[in-house]
Amino acid sequence: MEEMEEELKCPVCGSFYREPIILPCSHSLCLSCARNILVQTPDSESPQSRRASGVSDYDYLDLDKMSLYSEADSGYGSYGGFASAPTTPCQKSPNGVRVFPPAMPPPQQPHHHSSAALLLPMIGPRNSCLTCPQCHRSLILDERGLRGFAKNRVLEGVIERYQQSKAAALRCQLCEKSPKEATVMCEQCDVFYCEPCRLRCHPPRGPLAKHRLLPPAQGRVSRRLSPRKISTCTDHELENHSMYCVQCKMPVCYQCLEEGKHSSHEVKALGAMWKLHKSQLSQALNGLSDRAKEAKEFLVQLRNMVQQIQVHLSADKDTKQKENSVEFEACLVAQCDALIDALNRRKVQLLSRVNKEHEHKLKVVRDQISHCTVKLRQTTGLMEYCLEVIKENDPSGFLQISDALIRRVHLTEDQWGKGTLTPRMNTDFDLNLDSAPLLQSIHQLDFVQMKVPSLVPAPPLLHLEECCNHNNSATLSWKQPSMSMVQTEGYILELDDGNGGQFREVFVGKETMCTVDGLHFNSTYSARVKAFNKTGVSLYSKTLILQTSEGPFRRMSATIAARLQVNSIPSPLEFLQHAEQESCVSPGGLQIDAMPSPLEFLQSPDQESFVSPVAWFAFNPGSAHPDIIFSNDNLTVTCNSYDDRVVLGKSGFSKGVHYWELTIDRYDNHPDPAFGVARVEVMKDVMLGKDDKAWAMYVDNNRSWFMHNNSHTNRTEGGITKGATVGVLLDFTRRTLTFSINEEQQGPVAFENMEGLFFPAVSLNRNVQVTIHTGLPVPEFYTSRASLQA
Repeated sequence: MEEMEEELKCPVCGSFYREPIILPCSHSLCLSCARNILVQTPDSESPQSRRASGVSDYDYLDLDKMSLYSEADSGYGSYGGFASAPTTPCQKSPNGVRVFPPAMPPPQQPHHHSSAALLLPMIGPRNSCLTCPQCHRSLILDERGLRGFAKNRVLEGVIERYQQSKAAALRCQLCEKSPKEATVMCEQCDVFYCEPCRLRCHPPRGPLAKHRLLPPAQGRVSRRLSPRKISTCTDHELENHSMYCVQCKMPVCYQCLEEGKHSSHEVKALGAMWKLHKSQLSQALNGLSDRAKEAKEFLVQLRNMVQQIQVHLSADKDTKQKENSVEFEACLVAQCDALIDALNRRKVQLLSRVNKEHEHKLKVVRDQISHCTVKLRQTTGLMEYCLEVIKENDPSGFLQISDALIRRVHLTEDQWGKGTLTPRMNTDFDLNLDSAPLLQSIHQLDFVQMKVPSLVPAPPLLHLEECCNHNNSATLSWKQPSMSMVQTEGYILELDDGNGGQFREVFVGKETMCTVDGLHFNSTYSARVKAFNKTGVSLYSKTLILQTSEGPFRRMSATIAARLQVNSIPSPLEFLQHAEQESCVSPGGLQIDAMPSPLEFLQSPDQESFVSPVAWFAFNPGSAHPDIIFSNDNLTVTCNSYDDRVVLGKSGFSKGVHYWELTIDRYDNHPDPAFGVARVEVMKDVMLGKDDKAWAMYVDNNRSWFMHNNSHTNRTEGGITKGATVGVLLDFTRRTLTFSINEEQQGPVAFENMEGLFFPAVSLNRNVQVTIHTGLPVPEFYTSRASLQA
């Protein structure tokens, strides 16, 4: 029962629900908390004006983007504010949710207490807006205010049973601090009193003299046996629910059917739907229960892995010490002090690698244990809450929340099925110290053998016909000399930093071809390869110079341009052959300068030609959120979730000027897709721009905003529809990011001081589908502006 407690607490106040109401999004909220987060809207946003303009009261993420998910607070915040009214400072609730106090309290009128004035706190101020703190959906209240929401009586019953099971003794319900033990319960008031509170609040005189006071234990039994209040219709408060509207998924009364609001909808008997939904929830719980059982067994497996890793670590250390001891004795007998020093240094390196591997394994397993424990606790809490809900005998109250609970149970079960219960790490250490070759070399060691280099492999030869680069990726190929008789066990490929810096290892293995991704655009890299076997390491191959795409590239002579077809894309071999004929091979090594991938050739037969580079790329499935759906060779993306999900492009940019466009293939229900750039470690499960790793423009059908680090600015009129085109222009020469809609600049320059490595990025949900178009020239609005500035 304790794990169910999170399901019974309000997301705003963090306490057990008090008088919970059900919002249209199926989430619940304390009535008092709902009053606290009401925000008053301008008269132009009133329900009457919205109906006149054809806009529904229930508008998802509208109201000038009042509601945005706040990752910094691990909760949701309502960021209210309109052009006509300043934003009210927000407060932080105990549960980590940002809430707003009432916009403007109504003027108090002392000496006058009418019934309308008493109802005002319940109804809320005129033209009020309520934002759900869990799903951040906004709703403008009608004239009924908060009274238009149904009460969640089932949730009240579950909380009451939970609190009764937790309390060893019944406590007074009127004590302000440290409730005392109750002495009586009033059957008519349905309240437990301690003796001081009974004398103060329930005197035995006047109308209260007729009330029946019971001992607390008897009062608890009486409360359980008393029939629970039957839910009444929110539109017709005097009518009980008698039918269930299948289309609206809510109980209705006969008056709702007669007045025409649900006359054309399919309705079914309340009792039949009650039993049906109870059966569906029970069946859904069976599958979730199996997942919870598997998760418990999985946690036991992970904890055993931690112990096994610790045991393996101890065994590995003992083995290494024993082996090193034998090596020390052999080295001392041979009086090779230099070898002893080398072995000691190597021992430290090997032990360091073992320790790192040990820490890495423990961290991965412990992180998985923590994640699985939290998920299991949430699942168990949801199961216990659902079981308590099934116990309810109020069909109307049950059907108000059953549909949402069934969806939650199915969603939670699906989340367990995505490889969650598979260990991310094994307990074995894939590190085996083979000291036999070294011992053999020690026994055979003499001064003559040290001078014989014949057992070391020959330097590899670069296979130029297969070396090429595409955008910011380079593919290198090499081979052993045909006359070499020495066996090679592997190769080491080294690459510098693109600025003439030190070389670093990027590949070690037996293969003779390697593709290196993630290089900087418009950079010149030096690459070299060496071979190794048990005897030693060979000399380096010749250095290969690689120029990544997104120039400016060096000019080619008119002779090369004439030999290549205009506007054609030469193969790497064709380019290399013509470059060699034009003395494009540098004296210091092999030069593959600007290996063509898809490039446009702006050529003139009478003068030197300039290679104008463009980057071609698609979306990257490897870095996208699992909910993203790819098609059209990864050029088109959509999503299977209603929440925002992020996908990145395959190519990263750090230099040059880059422009790409995205066409809106589908746009339903006015969602807010976001377009821009991001670091590779950007969060994938929130709107682009919510953290400090993304710079984006999010836009709806009417207007757009720029957003970075959860701060949105520069509201600009003009939105998107199906068929619209959104352009993104990243200019590293001016360090700016600019957006356009339908080939016209949208707002001012969005962001400045852009430095580092950025990837094209998009966030969207299931209501949007976009297709990316790359390899595009800089748009006219930007080139004309640049010429004016010049």
